[in-house]
Amino acid sequence: MAAAIVAACCVLIGATGVVAYFTDTQNRYVVGLASFAPILMAFSLLGIAAAAVSRRWILATASTAVAVTASALLAPVYIASDRAEADTSGQGQDIDVLQANLMLGLADAGNVLDLVRSHDIDVFTAQELTFDAESALDAAGIAELLPYRYTRPTPGGGGGTGIFSRFPISGERELPVFTLSNLAVDLDVGTDDPVRVYSVHPVPPYPSPTPLWASEMDMIRSEVSTVTSMTNVIVSGDFNSTRSHSKFRHILDAGYEDAADATGSGLIPTYPTDKSYPPVVGIDHVLTRGAHATALERIAIDGSDHHGLIAEIRLQ
Repeated sequence: MAAAIVAACCVLIGATGVVAYFTDTQNRYVVGLASFAPILMAFSLLGIAAAAVSRRWILATASTAVAVTASALLAPVYIASDRAEADTSGQGQDIDVLQANLMLGLADAGNVLDLVRSHDIDVFTAQELTFDAESALDAAGIAELLPYRYTRPTPGGGGGTGIFSRFPISGERELPVFTLSNLAVDLDVGTDDPVRVYSVHPVPPYPSPTPLWASEMDMIRSEVSTVTSMTNVIVSGDFNSTRSHSKFRHILDAGYEDAADATGSGLIPTYPTDKSYPPVVGIDHVLTRGAHATALERIAIDGSDHHGLIAEIRLQ
């Protein structure tokens, strides 16, 4: 009897994860469940075992159905795209992008510079950039490695954003209406046309009002959907969204590919890193259109509550 109860609970938990994955809603609790949808779906495997032990074949069938659905949703992100091998039409130029949330400007600037130097970073997109953090980066020598920048730091809090580049920058623009700074620039990397780079940071779905988060995710999609004249576009940032959020997948549907999907890296938890338990959600992403990721690495950022990402991007 106990095993049957466990099986029934596991089916319910797993099915909740599947429903939350597909639900496009502004309800805070459903959005919260979607953040952990892969974990919830994994309970279906325990449900299969518990149902088999208790010989509850209807529950076993239900658990199996949930597990198969979960596998169909999640397995493809662990299969690398063959585009890197198939696409030989471009110039083959690579640029390396570092994405890092600096946790209210408290991340260790020296560590960030070490990462930029050791990984030969070309573009660094930063969120939660404060005036003090930018000054610390300058003192550490970021201008020697990435001499061009467009930044909108804040005195404190998480609203500041920046783009630091090895390449000349033009077309600097702060996207309007957003609560936090969201930036766009064009990089002159020597290709026929510039590379558009975004550093994005919509508000989180909680404790911020969830409808505001949903609106800002839609605004990001609307913005990046209009960049049809650019051959290469990179959208990097703390999206405050996982792949299990339909709002995030709507951005992908606008013609973008997550570097994690392209490289078969799967679900990469990046937050939080300042707790006694490991990070559980992947809310930092590097998306591309035209360009595509050929490698992706999760890296530690000393003093931050996020892991960073380093993506190698092949330009068309």
